[in-house]
Amino acid sequence: MSRSSQTQVAVLGALTVEPMTAYALREAIRDVLGHFWSESFGQIYPTLQALEDEGHVRRQEGARARSSVFVITPSGTARLIELLNEPVQENPPRNGLLLRLFFGRVLGRERCRELLRGAKNAAEAQRAEYEQLLAHLAVAEGDTPDWPYIRMTILAGIHHARAAAAWADECLDTLQGEP
Repeated sequence: MSRSSQTQVAVLGALTVEPMTAYALREAIRDVLGHFWSESFGQIYPTLQALEDEGHVRRQEGARARSSVFVITPSGTARLIELLNEPVQENPPRNGLLLRLFFGRVLGRERCRELLRGAKNAAEAQRAEYEQLLAHLAVAEGDTPDWPYIRMTILAGIHHARAAAAWADECLDTLQGEP
């Protein structure tokens, strides 16, 4: 699935939740999907325009010039389903921490320990944030049909953060006491 197709998934998927202005859509993608998906804001607006040109979204004019609300159309829902059924395309990872640790001999053990302690602290903070989000959304969304799917994505974040903290601990043990 191409980058532009994945942007279409983010835009069309967000519009299945509710009709939104372009600005609200941008904010929803950042605030909601941003826990596991990043989208270039420079891609959202052109994608929205292309989806409108193709008839997948419809613009409802608002009271002000920039307050048009976009609504997904039946062809947009069909396009979203088509895109969601394409194979998942994983992007190659770019992890600056692992890059530094790979060359840790040059960087030095103490700096590597600092990086690992920082990674562990960040993972623990992220886990706490996800757990808080899960508790909040369980109340707000717990009785909606979307809840099981929202919950799965948050649980993935919790498990990833736990694993990252455990990995950092194991690496710190590896570096413990060595010259």
